[in-house]
Amino acid sequence: MATTTESAARDIVANLGGPGNISSLTHCATRLRLELNDPAQADDTALENTPGVLGVVRQGGNRYQVICGGGVESTYAAIKNLPEMKGGASDADVKAAARARGRGRFSWLDNFFEYLSDSFRPILGVLLGASLIIAIAAVLDALGVVDFRAEDKPATWVFVDAMWRSVFYFLPLMIAYNAAKKLRVDPWLGAAVMAALMTPEFMSLSDPERFADTTSAVNESLGQEFFTTEIFGIPMQLNDYGSQVFVPLLMVPILALVYHGLKKVFPENVQMVFVPFISMLIIIPLTAFLIGPLGVWLGNGIGEGLAWMNSNAPFVFAVMIPLLYPFLVPLGLHWPLNALMLVNIQTLGYDFIQGPMGVWNFACFGATAGVLALSMRDRDTQMRQTASGALAAGLFGGISEPSLYGIHLRFKRIYPRMLLGCLAGGITIAVLSAPFDGVQTQAFVFTSLLTTVVFSPMWVYAISIAVAFFVAMFAIVLTDYRTPEQRAEVKARVAAAEQAQRETAEPAPRDDAPSTVHVTAPVAGEAISLEDTGDKVFSSGALGAGLGIIPSEPTVVSPVAGTLMTVAKTGHAFGIKTDEGVEVLVHIGIDTVKMDGEGFEVAVEKKQRVEAGDLLATVDLTAIAEAGYPTTTLVTVTNTKKMSHVEPITGGTVGAGTTVIEVQP
Repeated sequence: MATTTESAARDIVANLGGPGNISSLTHCATRLRLELNDPAQADDTALENTPGVLGVVRQGGNRYQVICGGGVESTYAAIKNLPEMKGGASDADVKAAARARGRGRFSWLDNFFEYLSDSFRPILGVLLGASLIIAIAAVLDALGVVDFRAEDKPATWVFVDAMWRSVFYFLPLMIAYNAAKKLRVDPWLGAAVMAALMTPEFMSLSDPERFADTTSAVNESLGQEFFTTEIFGIPMQLNDYGSQVFVPLLMVPILALVYHGLKKVFPENVQMVFVPFISMLIIIPLTAFLIGPLGVWLGNGIGEGLAWMNSNAPFVFAVMIPLLYPFLVPLGLHWPLNALMLVNIQTLGYDFIQGPMGVWNFACFGATAGVLALSMRDRDTQMRQTASGALAAGLFGGISEPSLYGIHLRFKRIYPRMLLGCLAGGITIAVLSAPFDGVQTQAFVFTSLLTTVVFSPMWVYAISIAVAFFVAMFAIVLTDYRTPEQRAEVKARVAAAEQAQRETAEPAPRDDAPSTVHVTAPVAGEAISLEDTGDKVFSSGALGAGLGIIPSEPTVVSPVAGTLMTVAKTGHAFGIKTDEGVEVLVHIGIDTVKMDGEGFEVAVEKKQRVEAGDLLATVDLTAIAEAGYPTTTLVTVTNTKKMSHVEPITGGTVGAGTTVIEVQP
């Protein structure tokens, strides 16, 4: 029997148009990232209703994303292991071909930011793990268990230091590995080049007592001492490359040029020996003499510029960062700022960007909390599950992607309300932190509840993120994140689900009930399939199997004998339950709820008993058409899943009272 993950994987592939429609499949921390041959074949509604899928995002061209949250890796593995997905071209080959085809106006910019994000993405897990170790240590420091910043700590706590410092100190190796892999270079070669500049031998060159050619100078603005020595008679600036991110990001593209150039020169049977050998001979000295100092200079320069702005225009800086991040993160443009945070910690000993950035994160989580509150009020199980998972990932992991891609980008009304939280939190942190030169931290962390303790002053940071969170949350709760049409769709879906649930708790139909229930046409006209009605909710089958009728008469009659369970105040919809337990929905027109009852004359009321053919309403079809709405009347069996068989009969002209659906309870 297939597991739930395997079943979901198979449904995802089917709703994407099948294996043949998938030209590329990768994943990041929360999303499946795809390139589709024909994006029109992807069924957004069916995908969003698939277990484990939080939402979908259509990007430019043929790019498509399926948001799966924390379970993305398992889903990705399950899809790759499906028999129908075997035997295709490798993902690297497909992406290379796609790049070769792409000659868009800004394709170089897309490739640049994709290079940055793919260099960081695979190490998000260890970065998160290290940040939580730092948070635990900071809590212990605050409680007086240990002085975590002391120079003479016991060996136990020095070892704890090593647990998280390992990630940040060797970060250049990890980034070099990922960046090289991204550019189709042997990733171990990229890591080896950076490792050469982090060996004890290289670090020992900074010892003036050992090497007479080594001299030192002090950078007053950074308060750091830099060393220079002579190698082959050429001056070389010596830097501590631990935690540096700009250096590997600059080095790997040049390595790629050399690497791929050498592969064209040497025959394939000797490439394994000579390509890495000559690449190392060229790139290690080039990095040590030029690229490394340039990367350090670039990172320091940008960091000093932002530090100047933080010192001279702190109010503007503190407000600008949280207002920019909601637009940077969806585009992947936040990675350079993340790199600068690491540079700041390496050069200045602290970072001043993460505090204002935390304001954006908690405004994002607050908006999700507002969505969760409304979904609980409206009994919207599907959105409640999505929002609760995204909120947990945010508050305890500091990860915004499940909220952003699973909810916020799907509903246009969320962003303006979330920005209110960003603005309120930004102003709060700007005002409260003014006497302290901003909110600072000495560690790179994911801004979650668990890492609040690493920020100083902590009370300023805590108040600021709380303001951002609750302003965004109440903005959503008080004004809603959905349009009236979206709310109506949710209510219809919830009502159908609750009716189906009540059906399971009710007694079975009488033994003398007929074997087949005939649902007749409530109005004369042309019978068409639900797919041809143009209504996404009905055509998806969310409200059961049925059909549409393009009416030719204004009178609408009951299609079955039963009890009226619902009668819309606007007169556009009627729910009838037969004695056999069949629940039938008659929906007059598409989006006619917006007419507020104008043109509808209702002849019945809720809980009334009706027979097949009894008048339900008289409708002004001309008024509906003039208002710009289709007049198509939809008839569905809302508890289709509880029935043995439901068979709509479409095609041709029908009269009121003609059987259009056969139902076997």
